[in-house]
Amino acid sequence: MPAPPSEPAKVLSFRSSRWRDVPRSPVAIAVVAFALRIGYIILGHTYRFKTVEDHFDFGFEMGRIGRSLALGQGFGNPFDGITGPTAWEPPLYPLLIGGVFRIFGIYTPASAFVLLAINSLFAALTTLPIVSIARRCFGERVAGWSAWTWALLPSMIFWSTRWVWETSLATCLLALLLALALALEVKGGRKLWLEFGFLWGIAALTNPTLLSMLPVSGMWTWYRRAKQGKRSLTGVAAASAVFLACLAPWLVRNYLTFGRFLWIRSNFGVELRLGNGPGADGRWMDFLHPSKNLQQLQLYRQLGEIAYAAERKREALAFMRADYARFAWLCLERFAYFWGGPRRSPPSASTLWGNVFYLASSLLAGYGLVEALRKRRPGAWLFFWLMLTYPLVYYVVFFLPRYRHPIEPELGILMLYAIQEAVFGSDRTQRIRGISRERTLAAETREELHG
Repeated sequence: MPAPPSEPAKVLSFRSSRWRDVPRSPVAIAVVAFALRIGYIILGHTYRFKTVEDHFDFGFEMGRIGRSLALGQGFGNPFDGITGPTAWEPPLYPLLIGGVFRIFGIYTPASAFVLLAINSLFAALTTLPIVSIARRCFGERVAGWSAWTWALLPSMIFWSTRWVWETSLATCLLALLLALALALEVKGGRKLWLEFGFLWGIAALTNPTLLSMLPVSGMWTWYRRAKQGKRSLTGVAAASAVFLACLAPWLVRNYLTFGRFLWIRSNFGVELRLGNGPGADGRWMDFLHPSKNLQQLQLYRQLGEIAYAAERKREALAFMRADYARFAWLCLERFAYFWGGPRRSPPSASTLWGNVFYLASSLLAGYGLVEALRKRRPGAWLFFWLMLTYPLVYYVVFFLPRYRHPIEPELGILMLYAIQEAVFGSDRTQRIRGISRERTLAAETREELHG
């Protein structure tokens, strides 16, 4: 019988094992992701926003509302000057901006750095649900690859380090909600249902577009639990109550302020017109936006926000009814932009290659989804509904590259699953290789202990 390992050997073995686990630790990956983003903000001086147009690039309409809040003028004034109360944007991120402005100054570099650091924290924390989702659906290898890709890929770093907007928070929330839906399938419990309702309420008040996934994620969870003989009615009722409780203060505020019911945001009609009208080509007609068009800003002031949005909606609907075929073609163009990359003028070699990679990532994610459905991977239909429902509103209005960012973590998971299937073969082959790897690690551990 071999002699037991000495104490130093035990310590060496423990430390070696711990260090081997670090690259697969979600927390360690999140720390690296956060450090990289903070480093990029500092080295790239991305906290120095342009001062033209009275700092409008610093948060755009949300920045203006944040300034209004910091000055004690209430939730309003999304453009230049005093224009009164607004529901142009959902409330949570402008409230965050207003709080930072109160402490660190309005439109100061310090406020910019703090807000970008908060965005970077949201982006770094997104690695945690990424690991949870990928591990549950596709295994440890895809989980590790997905988390590190999210942490290191420059295109995933861009939005959190350059834009004062809700994009990174919305991305984190959507990933958390999908991870929670997967957890509810197997666990249940009142606490998880309450968290589900609360997070959906926070998501709605951050970016209402995310709500496209609320019905399907809820129904998917209910169906999957019903197949296992688990009850969900009480949990769904509790989650719904919490969700409505989160929204109630904002909806009541809007009703008392504007004298009518508004569903979170007031500007859908404006967004619809900015993508549909004479001269539309599927892109954002920003030259008609009140922030860029003095005539439109004057009309906004004259009519008031609600009447202005209604008028713009009427114009967009009139354009659609006059030529349904044209509107259908515009929707098809926006579909192409969402999955193949936006058209830019003038075109260049860099934008062409950018769109090639954009399209390639979409095709790869689509292949991963097909494989996941074919092999009945856990959560495959949840990915399907996400890719189907989330972009729908952007096919109707217009597309900007940041609009796709909230589903990039899930697209990345599908892409890396597709690569795993192409490189490593079938699930059975992976299991065999996994067993072989475990045996190799065990042999290395024995050598450390007795060597």
